[in-house]
Amino acid sequence: MLQGSDLILATRTYAKEYRGRSWWHVIITLVVLAAGYTGVFLPTPLWAKVVCTLLVALTLGRMFVIYHDFLHQSILQNSKTAKGIFTVFGWYMLAPVSIWERSHNYHHAHNCKLYTSSIGSFPVVTKDKFLSSPWGERTAYMFVRHPVTIGLGYIFMFLYGMCIRSFISNTGKHWDSIVALVFHAAIGTGIYLLAGWPGLILGFFIPFFISLGLGSYLFYAQHNYPGVKFADKDGWTYHDAALSSSSHMRMSPVMRWFLANIGYHHIHHLNPRIPFYRLPEVYKAIPELQLAKKTSLLPWDVIKCLRLKVWDAAQQRMVGRREIYA
Repeated sequence: MLQGSDLILATRTYAKEYRGRSWWHVIITLVVLAAGYTGVFLPTPLWAKVVCTLLVALTLGRMFVIYHDFLHQSILQNSKTAKGIFTVFGWYMLAPVSIWERSHNYHHAHNCKLYTSSIGSFPVVTKDKFLSSPWGERTAYMFVRHPVTIGLGYIFMFLYGMCIRSFISNTGKHWDSIVALVFHAAIGTGIYLLAGWPGLILGFFIPFFISLGLGSYLFYAQHNYPGVKFADKDGWTYHDAALSSSSHMRMSPVMRWFLANIGYHHIHHLNPRIPFYRLPEVYKAIPELQLAKKTSLLPWDVIKCLRLKVWDAAQQRMVGRREIYA
C-alpha cells in the first residue's frame, strides 16, 4: 500500500498537461457558454430560455474549475492568451486572481488544520472552543456555516468575502477586487440596458446565484462531510489532509463534465498540478486513491454534510448542533 510521500510521488507522472487538450477544453467550454447566452438573449420561448439559463449556470461552474486549474499552474502555463482570458473571467466571477490565489493556496497548505484552516475555507472550531466563545462569536460562526448562507454564496462568499472584505482589509494588495466589482456591475448594467429585466434575471442573476451557490456548497462539502478528519498543528501532515480531510464526491457523467472532475478532490489536494481532465485516469491507476471517504450531490448526502457544525476532539469527528450541547 502506497502511503505518505510515496503516494504523492506516484501521482507525479500524471502532473503533466497535454497543451492541445487543455485548449480544447477551454474552447469547447467557451463555445457551450456562448451558446447558452445566445439562447437566453435571442427571442426564444420561455422554456428554452430557462433551459439555457441552467446551461449557462453549470458551464460557468465548469469554467471556474478550469480557471482554478490555471491558477494552480496545472494547465496552460506561460500562455499570455490564457492569462488574459482567465483574468477577465476572474473579474466576471467575482474571484479576482490576487484574492483567489492567496486564499486558495493558503487553503491547500493548511487544509483541515485546526485553528489555521479558516482562510480560504469555511471556519471550523472545536466543540470546547465553541462552547467557551462569547454569544456573538458563536452566532457569527453558525451564520457562516448556515445552509442559507452557503446557498447564497454569490452574495456572502464572492461579492462580500472575495471582493468587498478583501478590498477593505488590504486595498493595495487586492486592488483587483474593486476592478472585479466594477466589471461585474458593468456587465449586469449592460445586459439590463440591452435586454431589460427578463434578460438581467435569466442571463445574469440566476446563473450567478446557481453557479456560485453550487460552488460555495462544493467548497464546503469537500472538507465538511461525515468521516472527515481534522488535526492540530503537531498532528497534521499534507498527505493525510489530502486523503482523510478531502472528499471524493461521486457525480454522474454529466455533472463530472460540468464540474470538470472537481469531485476527485482528494486527488487534487494530494497533487494540485494534475490537470482536471487527468484526475479520473489517476483514480483508476492508483488503488489507494479509491479508498477516500465519499459523498455526493444527492439530497440525503447534502443534508448530512450541512448538519455538521464543530469538531468534537473527544470523539474525533464532526458533530451537529444537537450534539454540541449534549
